[in-house]
Amino acid sequence: MSTLIEVLKNSLMITGFVFVMMLIIEYINVQTRGVWNEKIKDKPWNQYLLAALLGATPGCLGAFTVVALYSHRIMSLGALVTAMIATSGDEAFVMFAMFPGKALILTCILFIIGIFAGYLTDRFVPLKFINKKIKLNKFAIHDEEKCVCYPKGRIFEQLKHSSAQRTLLILILSILLLGVIFAEIGPVKWNWIRITLLITSSFSLFIVLTVPEHFLEEHLWEHIVKVHIPRIFLWTLGTLLAVHILLQFIDINIWIADNMFIVLLVALLVGIVPESGPHLIFVTLFASGTIPFSILLASSIVQDGHGMIPMLAESKRGFLSVKAINLVFASIVGTIGLFTGF
Repeated sequence: MSTLIEVLKNSLMITGFVFVMMLIIEYINVQTRGVWNEKIKDKPWNQYLLAALLGATPGCLGAFTVVALYSHRIMSLGALVTAMIATSGDEAFVMFAMFPGKALILTCILFIIGIFAGYLTDRFVPLKFINKKIKLNKFAIHDEEKCVCYPKGRIFEQLKHSSAQRTLLILILSILLLGVIFAEIGPVKWNWIRITLLITSSFSLFIVLTVPEHFLEEHLWEHIVKVHIPRIFLWTLGTLLAVHILLQFIDINIWIADNMFIVLLVALLVGIVPESGPHLIFVTLFASGTIPFSILLASSIVQDGHGMIPMLAESKRGFLSVKAINLVFASIVGTIGLFTGF
């Protein structure tokens, strides 16, 4: 029962953060009438750099943000690949605690490989098949209207005659905010992740409290709540639960063999699992001197913690495509590393 509660909390945290990021991005997009995302879209190298920076940030929040941007066609598939290679998920905290110097080197290498891989992906991977579904999720910009998203003098009246949609969103975001404050959702200790969740949740609540009814119904309710959130939550909950059950019956440690190429293969396969825990095996093995840096690097390239779980809800095809691309780069880097003794 405690395991189920923990999985449910993690699912709520992931879904909640993706929700508030989508809400904030939508708000900014409408306020600027889409100008900011058009500038990013026209400059792929800016996308790779931003995606790498978000991915390199310890934890999964940066990766979730890139998934939200990609799912609305603001970032390219290459930028998504960049972020997922650059991210080490929650394992980054462990690595910086166990071997901070080498963890910093690893992060820098992942940053560079991620940008390079992102460029090659956009340059050579045919996107028509992969983006078949995602292309329908573009942000809606209504050119005939100019949204006054902070209508002074009318806010109190809006709240007094609050619609059912606004009331429900206020309730959901208030629960999320209280969950973060009282450590029921997210990290137990106050760190930058918990502070980020607090700030984004608070700003999202401010948006829902102040935006006019048209914006709330057309952009937040119809676009985000009804289209994205149920799929994201159900896929996140199902994936985390399935992975946890699977790991109860499979002892990954028995896969570790003396042959380093077998260990590399295992590391690559384990990296496909959208879960933070399994990768810690290779972090621990590296810290003890059992495996070389090249295997840790290859494992870090292909694994992305929980970062890609929301992508399962948006596009299974996209999820598998990113994993396959990252697996190719991880295989090449890991094999070269073992042959050169790196």
